[in-house]
Amino acid sequence: MKNNSSFITLALKGMAMGIAEVIPGVSGGTIAFITGIYEKLLNTIKAFHPSLIGTFKEEGLAGVWSTINGTFLVTLLVGMATGVIVGVFGVTHLLETYPEMLWSFFFGLIISSAIFIGKQVQGWGLTEIIALIAGTAMAYYITVASPAQGNEALWFVFLSGAIAISALILPGISGSFILLLMGMYSFVLPTVKTALTTFETESLLIVGTFAAGCLVGLMTFSRVLSWTFKHYKNPTLALLTGFMLGSLNKLWPWRNVLSTRINSKGKEVPFIEESVLPSNYDSEPFLIAVVICMIMGFLSVFLIEKLGSKTTEN
Repeated sequence: MKNNSSFITLALKGMAMGIAEVIPGVSGGTIAFITGIYEKLLNTIKAFHPSLIGTFKEEGLAGVWSTINGTFLVTLLVGMATGVIVGVFGVTHLLETYPEMLWSFFFGLIISSAIFIGKQVQGWGLTEIIALIAGTAMAYYITVASPAQGNEALWFVFLSGAIAISALILPGISGSFILLLMGMYSFVLPTVKTALTTFETESLLIVGTFAAGCLVGLMTFSRVLSWTFKHYKNPTLALLTGFMLGSLNKLWPWRNVLSTRINSKGKEVPFIEESVLPSNYDSEPFLIAVVICMIMGFLSVFLIEKLGSKTTEN
């Protein structure tokens, strides 16, 4: 970090990642990629290794801090934590009040993000095209898969955290959406909100278990992604572009609810949805407002990219 501006800029990137992760269908990994910190983040996470014990013995805390890129990581995590809190309290309100506009904003954001990532591929060959198609098909299948009922047992909460955090660092696949498919989104999110407001023991235990699962998943999957970027960068980028294109179905602003379920808080929530044209939408389509928000989302990627290119982290 060269100055206070660098700290603030990185924290804002982390905040954007945190907000994105609260919304099913939007990936914090996408934000990391378009702000220019994606590979650095993977390498930073990868640095957490048993060899740190040897580093500590030889170089002390300063050596460990340098190895894990501590300043970068802590600043980003503070921003992400802030973003999650904003998302839990603010974005969830927008999802309930103005869902069509919010979904359309992220629909536009993901389209331009897919274009941005696709442009990073240096040469489209057969391998890259196959990877693009495979990623698109895989992500689309996830969007149309029927959500599970979920399981509130601690072991499943731990597993949910490990899987969801893996999706966090994949552009195009949202950790929140994976939770939704596992039937855990409507359980985990309100529990986090309860833990932050009441510090209830049971809620804190669930959040702690989920966080432990996230830590294990993050340590494992980051190494896989780091290896693929090192040895197969173009196919990996093509695959990630496909993930983003395939996820667009989940972000379509006009989706009719086919069936609902009662969540752990006794509230009726959508269970299975179907993407439709505005003319077939069961509620007011807000067509003009939706199109404006979609354009804003599309243009926001270029603003985020500009922000990322202006700041160079150490």
